Amino acid sequence: MYQKVVLAIAFSPRMEALIAEARKLIGIFDGELVLIHVGTKTAELEAQLEEILARHCGDVRKIRTIWKEGKPAKTILKTCEEEKADLLVLGALKKEGLLTYYVGSVARKVIRKSKCSVLTLIDPKLEGTHFSKVVINGTELEITPKVIKKGLKFCQAEQASQVHILNEIKMYGFQMATAGEGSETEVANTRRKLVQDEIQYVQNILEKLDQTNLKVNIKVTAGKWAVELVRFCESIEADLLIMGDEQGLTFIDRLFPHDLEGILEELPCNLLIVK
Repeated sequence: MYQKVVLAIAFSPRMEALIAEARKLIGIFDGELVLIHVGTKTAELEAQLEEILARHCGDVRKIRTIWKEGKPAKTILKTCEEEKADLLVLGALKKEGLLTYYVGSVARKVIRKSKCSVLTLIDPKLEGTHFSKVVINGTELEITPKVIKKGLKFCQAEQASQVHILNEIKMYGFQMATAGEGSETEVANTRRKLVQDEIQYVQNILEKLDQTNLKVNIKVTAGKWAVELVRFCESIEADLLIMGDEQGLTFIDRLFPHDLEGILEELPCNLLIVK
């Protein structure tokens, strides 16, 4: 699934945990790991990195390190393209301040512009994170069948115990359908039909996919979509949220956020973005 994983590293307190997390991933997917550090290569840093790799990576033949100088976001993105990466792994903060939100951190720039899938870890662990409770965005978009397919494969590899696919009632459709005069029963029936339509949309996708060893729950909600996703992830204490990204985001998107940008504003948990 993810044969080539790229991990962007900085020599920060969380670097060792991020390397341990990436090593766990390539073990699951039998892949190759490429580490990239944007900055000056020194003998001291190289020795520090080798020491960490020796602790966490038994087979260093599947691990390469690339040292480059330049603008961090641009360099990371270019390297991912050159390496034909399947997955980019990043560390990120759970919540960024207002200034950082509008100016944009390296992680946010990379997430928005990456051409490969991105796994963002907010709390990397030395023992590796077990993604047990996973939420998949199932709202009706062109990319959603791919997101659900990739999401289920990831959950199977991780042996997730709970998989929730969250879809939404299109509120404009509900409002249009109940705009005329009607009894409470008629309005309730209309809402029930809309919910069933959204459940059926997901079920039609699932029928074509392998759900072996997974407990999949379909849930339908209404309201501001990004808010509902965050709220649901927090309510079940999700380990991972899986979403799709169909377009690059511009500065205007950041002023008028859509779903993905709303999620990035305050990450509820680790985030896998399928591209």
